[in-house]
Amino acid sequence: MTAPFWKTKSLDEMTREEWESLCDGCGRCCLHKLRDEDTEALSFTNVGCRLLDTETCQCSDYGNRFARVPDCVQLTPEVLREVDWLPPSCAYRLVEEGRDLPEWHPLRSGTAETVVTSGASAAGRIINERDAGPLEHHVVDWPGRPVWKRSARKPRG
Repeated sequence: MTAPFWKTKSLDEMTREEWESLCDGCGRCCLHKLRDEDTEALSFTNVGCRLLDTETCQCSDYGNRFARVPDCVQLTPEVLREVDWLPPSCAYRLVEEGRDLPEWHPLRSGTAETVVTSGASAAGRIINERDAGPLEHHVVDWPGRPVWKRSARKPRG
């Protein structure tokens, strides 16, 4: 059996289709972040970009997002190596680190629904920037740490 492309190719070697399929659609990279000017400390918010659907975590205008949101970051292998704000579960980050995708990733599970049911998605837990007010009022602990639920295990004993 042939190994999946994310195990055999570097990010630089992937086709556009492969690259795009790595995104699990969690929406966590599309949340606003705050960086302290003095300390460079990074804070995450529960506020999504104005184009991010808060219930599905899908971009409402993906093809035109850079024109409509000038500070939208286009992830490339080069950019990925420079940013420090991608969630720990981000497939781009995992592949770059030589790690496998989680079981709930659509490329492994076969469905995008597992991103939501696993708890990895921000869907339903965020607000749109148009409704937020000051970002400082929306600082949260995630997505800096994993938020997905652990699989149910039978207790030992």
